[in-house]
Amino acid sequence: MSGPLSPRQLVAFHTERLTKVYRMGESEVRALRGVDLEIREGEMAVLLGPSGSGKSTLLNILGGLDRPSTGRVLFRGEDITAYDDRRLTQFGRQHVGFVFQFYNLIPSLTARENVALVTEIARDPLPPEEALALVGLAERLDHFPAQLSGGEQQRIAVARAVAKRPEVLLCDEPTGALDSQTGVRVLAALARINVELGTTTVLITHNVAIADMADRVVRFADGAIAEIVANAHRRPAEELQW
Repeated sequence: MSGPLSPRQLVAFHTERLTKVYRMGESEVRALRGVDLEIREGEMAVLLGPSGSGKSTLLNILGGLDRPSTGRVLFRGEDITAYDDRRLTQFGRQHVGFVFQFYNLIPSLTARENVALVTEIARDPLPPEEALALVGLAERLDHFPAQLSGGEQQRIAVARAVAKRPEVLLCDEPTGALDSQTGVRVLAALARINVELGTTTVLITHNVAIADMADRVVRFADGAIAEIVANAHRRPAEELQW
């Protein structure tokens, strides 16, 4: 008799034949073309591919920011594509943290205050100080964004996303606006959160080097999955170079 499944064998997201068609005037853009994918609990999955290959569209659908044209998304076995708009928004707020390429910090608030904005509406938040310590910014609590580097601002954005203790962290090109050395610090923070908090993490990039830090790499091309590769060993972010 087999034993219980390990957390990494459980499925967080399961997509079935997802399509997404955008209509622009009389023309159609097919952003997703029948995507079947499983994202496992607690894993670090990297979605790799060129711009326009469907990665961001999929991420937005997983996070409840958009809906597919056809197909289903199950989160822990429940069909979130059947939710009405209110429930879908609630799903995103309760379960998902987002990190985007641009930090979207409020300039007039300190690092601590930017993170606290999220903790005020979360059910069981991390204290802002703890979230900032997780990303290596314990000494920058009372600095304003203008007093911080781009990499430090992005780590504040990561801390803000993590502070509400999301089960899932969705990251869309989080190092896209950063140089490699600074980007590595951001990636190291994301890896630490994935390992220490067990947060299921999906990271979009077109940077092939970042794929080495993932449990699995999902390669996209023309709105479809071209390949899924499991890494035998995850490479520490500090060893990445590009």
